[in-house]
Amino acid sequence: MLALRSIILDQDTNITETKKWGMPCFCYKKKMFCYLWTDKKTNEPYILMVEGKYLDYPELEEGTRSRMKIFRINPNKDLPLKTIETILQKALDLYRNGTIKIKE
Repeated sequence: MLALRSIILDQDTNITETKKWGMPCFCYKKKMFCYLWTDKKTNEPYILMVEGKYLDYPELEEGTRSRMKIFRINPNKDLPLKTIETILQKALDLYRNGTIKIKE
């Protein structure tokens, strides 16, 4: 979880960290961007992308959510760093290009 936290925070200087529902929440210019969460059934970590509906990656799971998608992390394998960074950057681009409106 600490490695994932560092990866997320390293993506942009405008990312800040807070806590929501007892779990780390990351914001881009004060707008919720992603969470680090742990699956209650498997106890495995995942990154929840708040605006996941705009992201089209086979690694992201939609489940029953209409807005958010998750990226599961296998704690027994090396982190897929390139994939994580690509998804995080594409999500950040939604905020940077105005797809997701930010109050300045």
